[in-house]
Order: sequence, then structure tokens, then C-alpha cells
Amino acid sequence: MPLGERSGDKSDSRYCGVETEFNDDVPRLLNFNLSGGFDFLVYPLMNPAYRPSLLKDHGGMSSALPFAGSDLVLSPSQWSGHVVGKISSWIDLDSEDEILRMDSEITLKQEISWASHLSLQACLLPFPRGTSCANYARCVNQILQGSSNMQLWLRVPLEKPDDDATDGKLGNSTERTDSWELWNCFRLLCEHHSQLSIALDVKSSLPSANSLGRWFGEPVRAAIIHTNAFLTNARGYPCLSKRHQKLMTALFNHSIQIVISGQLLHTLPSRSLEPAANHCDNHIDSTEKHPLRSYLDYVAYLYQRMDPLPEQERFEPLMDNLEAQTYETFEKDTMKYIQYQRAISKALVDRVPNENVETIMTVLMVVGAGRGPLVRASLQAAEETGRKLKIYAVEKNPNAVVTLHSLVKLEGWETLVTIVSSDMRCWDAPEKADILVSELLGSFGDNELSPECLDGAQRFLKEDGISIPSSYTSFIQPITASKLYNDVKSHRDLIHFETAYVVKLHSVARLAPTQPVFTFEHPNFSASKSNERYKKLVFHVPDDTGSAIVHGFAGYFDATLYKDVHLGIEPSTATPNMFAIFFPLRTPICVQPGSSLELHFWRCCGPTKVWYEWSVTSPITSPIHNSKGRSYWVGL
Repeated sequence: MPLGERSGDKSDSRYCGVETEFNDDVPRLLNFNLSGGFDFLVYPLMNPAYRPSLLKDHGGMSSALPFAGSDLVLSPSQWSGHVVGKISSWIDLDSEDEILRMDSEITLKQEISWASHLSLQACLLPFPRGTSCANYARCVNQILQGSSNMQLWLRVPLEKPDDDATDGKLGNSTERTDSWELWNCFRLLCEHHSQLSIALDVKSSLPSANSLGRWFGEPVRAAIIHTNAFLTNARGYPCLSKRHQKLMTALFNHSIQIVISGQLLHTLPSRSLEPAANHCDNHIDSTEKHPLRSYLDYVAYLYQRMDPLPEQERFEPLMDNLEAQTYETFEKDTMKYIQYQRAISKALVDRVPNENVETIMTVLMVVGAGRGPLVRASLQAAEETGRKLKIYAVEKNPNAVVTLHSLVKLEGWETLVTIVSSDMRCWDAPEKADILVSELLGSFGDNELSPECLDGAQRFLKEDGISIPSSYTSFIQPITASKLYNDVKSHRDLIHFETAYVVKLHSVARLAPTQPVFTFEHPNFSASKSNERYKKLVFHVPDDTGSAIVHGFAGYFDATLYKDVHLGIEPSTATPNMFAIFFPLRTPICVQPGSSLELHFWRCCGPTKVWYEWSVTSPITSPIHNSKGRSYWVGL
């Protein structure tokens, strides 16, 4: 593995490939590149000179197709583990030349069929040659409908949206120059198929940071970095600009594989062996140093100096009944409980002056005590501040109550903690509390019924009592999230498109800054209080982003626990890769640079349930999602 071992890293980005030319001797070609440090080849499946229309028909028998040997030249594991098929780059399925169009269609199907026969894991498709891709996408979509698990990577140039097309491939300067536009058209025609992915072509110039960012919400599986994108360092070796280095780090972090392409363009120090292998030659000497090894070494250097990769995104629906593993996951968030302890300590000091610490007992109620982390944080706060504390631990989950009883005995808390096995809204407290503590906040703040539960529990809070948290606000933003969208789409029903999901946002592109949605404060003694809410939000897509697609909305929260002690997952203030909430759109919406996106969001309350509804009204109008809570709700 050329990029090096890194603890806990099992992502695809540790593998690095190399793009090669067609060669009759595949075993020798593979051996040369693997011994040179690469993990796999991006290899043309057919001789580039082949055209179906040039084949002669001999007595009804067509000439043999010009594949590089048979399937027997490599073992099945070598084909599937070390070769990505490269579809002929000359094909143009939308050409006005009828012969070229037919040749292209025939060749595409022949090569994909051969790749499937070889059990290749992926094939690289050339980028559409013109500004139209309808017929190309139609043929690819037909292939996808009948394919096994083989991925198709569409090669997409990473171009500046404002660049003029000067190579003739994208038409003149008045036509589409943003490669994302053509990719989006292609994937829409293929119905967002989950096996259609992207291989980004990385050149010497890069678009703006916002334009680059949108690709990380797309299904990018590989990045092909050309040797002409490299600079030369003081010692004569290849290196990358700071912007390219930052891009490479982001690619690694998103489990995107690197493929090096091109010829040796740097004059290496004399002790380095000169390249003597040309990928176009049939003869390759496996004892020679690989000409691209210096580029590979630099990529490996960038990879190895990174911090450990973050966890990959997890796709989980919201849950009413928490299991032991879920409690354990939440309890590992040590920073949360440190913040709670800070808030409780400040509240205890405010409630009990130093001169009264020996005479005043503070009554604290932990509502929704779970397996006891807030009970422990409260006792530690009391010890830290020297205040006397009496705790009621209220929990409705009978399984968690069993754990609480064991914990009280194990820690010797019998005289300090009273366990109450009840729903906080139904419990009749024997006395009123000075401090009410809860961790009912969900990823969207109020999505786990914190307003309703705390409204029901505040009847046993003293009029001057303290609620921790004292307030919380939900936030939302539009995102590109191809992976999440395809996961939802795979269920093929309306219900899943109208359900909110707790996820780790990893492979997403955030298209606009977050905006606040709903705010709740506790305690709330208002006579006309209602937990129903409605908000209209207008998001502005930056001018330099380029066009992008909105698959849905990411939700977060920020809570004030007490005074200046905060807790939350809103991206501008929180650690990345936190659990957030995802509200999908039934039909993704394309937004233009500099345009606005208008979202309407409702929090609705009924006698037995709470639910959200959401709808976009600009740039196009979407249906109202989850009307009357028909697909997703939280039961009261």
C-alpha cells in the first residue's frame, strides 16, 4: 500500500492508482505498476484504433474484437482488485456524424460487457464531448439498469465556471463552461443512479473554494491528478501548491482515491533513474524505476502527514426507544457533560452563597436521566463547589432505570440520589426543584420533544428555579448530499422522503450559511404558550459557487445551558462530523450562482404527536413534505 499505514484508516483514499495507455502485455504492465508502488491501473479495455464500422464481415463472422489478450491473462482477483476499465476516449454518442455516433454506442456497450465479464469493480467513462449528453446518458442509463454492482465513473474536468472553453470540447465561450452543469444534466437523465459516480480531473488551475466545495456533496469516487498540476520544489522534485495540497487533504478525508496521470515532467536529481518505460510500448522492463514514482511519493507524503481520518458518515433514522449502544454513543461525548457540569456549578453558586453552603440543601431534578451521566455531572459539580445537593433522577425507560439502580449502589449514592421510574409529565413530585436539568435536546434542538417535556415538568420547578438548558435554537442550511439522497431514494416510497434522519454529515456540500429557525426558552410561564412554529427562510448561493443541486437541508442546534455556557452542533461554533439532522427533498432542486432559495418550515403539534413540514417555493415550488405528519412524527 503506497500511501502508508495510518491507525484506524480503512478508507478507499489509502489506495492510489495510475492511468496507463493501451498495451498488449497486460500482466507485464500490471506487474510494472504494482512493483512501482501503485495499487491499481486505469487501463483502456480496447485498442484505441478500433472502430466497429471498419471491421470487415467475413462470411457473416465479425473479426475478433481488439481486446488486450483474454480474460485468462490475469486472475479474477487481479482483474477485480487491480484494474479499473477505461472506456475509449474517442466515443461521442451525441455526435451529428451518424457513423461516429453508432460506432460509439456499439463500442461503449461492447467494452462495458467485457468489463462486466472480467468482474471489474469500476469503469471510467469519458466526459461528454459537446454540450449535449442526452443519447450518451440514455445508453449509460440502459447499462445501469441491467448491470451488477460495477460502478461507472464519469470523468469530469474540475474547471473554473468562468473559463472559456478553448479546446473545442465544450463549444464556444457562449455555451456552458461549468462542467458541473453537464454532470448534473447527465445524472438527472440517469435518475440519480447510485452506481453512477464521478472521477474528477484535477489540472493546474482550480476554481474558487466555494466552487470546489460543492463537489464534496457529489458521489466523487476518484480524483485524477495530472503531472502538469505539479510544481517543482527547490530540490527538483514535484510538489503541489497550497491550494492543491488543501484539496488533496479534503479528497483523502472524503475517502476519494487518487489516480496519477500523465508523463514525467520534472527533471529529477541525477541520482534518480531516468524513465526508460513508455506506457505506449509493448515491452516493459519491470526492473526499471517507475517514471511517476516521485509523484506517488509526494502524494503519499501528503497522506501520511494528515491527522487520523474522521469517522465516515452514518445514516440512522430517529429512534424513540434508545438501546444500550445508543446510550453508550451519546455518553462518549465527554465535552457535553463537561459543559453541563460547568453550567450546574455556576447555577449552584448563584443559588447558594458561600456563607450558606453548610445550611442550604439544593434540590436538583434530572429529567430524562438515561443511564446517569447527568447525575454524575451534577454530583461532581456539587463536590467542586462545596454545595449540598439532593437529586431526583427521573427516567421513563425501564431498561435504563435498571442501570440507574445498579449505578446508585455501585457508587454509594443511596443517600444522595432518588430514582423515579416515570414519565416526567406524569410524575407527582414530593417537593419543588431549585434546578431542573435535562438532555432532551435532539440534533435539531426541539426534535425530541424537549419543549413539551420541559413544559410538563416545569410544574415542579420553583418560580425562581433554574432550567438547564435555559434556551435553544435550531438552525438549518441547504446541502448537496448525493449519498444521503440515494440512500433515501433506494426505499422507493414517499414515506422515506418525508422523514428526518439523524446522520453524521460527512460527504456533503454546504451551499449557504446556516440560519436560525425556532427558539424555545425554559422555564416558560406564559399563559398563551404554544410550541407550534413557522419560519420562512431565504438562502443566498454565493456568486462564485457555480450551479449546485440541493438534495435537502441539514439541521443543527445551539443551546444556552446557563448564562455563558453553551452547547451545540451549529457548524460555525461546533466540532465537525457531529450528528446532525437531514430533511430530504422528494425532488432535488438546482440552484444557480448568486440566486436565492426560499424555504418554509413548520413545527406542528397535535393531541398525540409532533411533526415537521417543509417546502421550497423558490427557485421552483416543491410539494409540502410530510403534510399532517403522514410519514414522520414523534409521539407525545
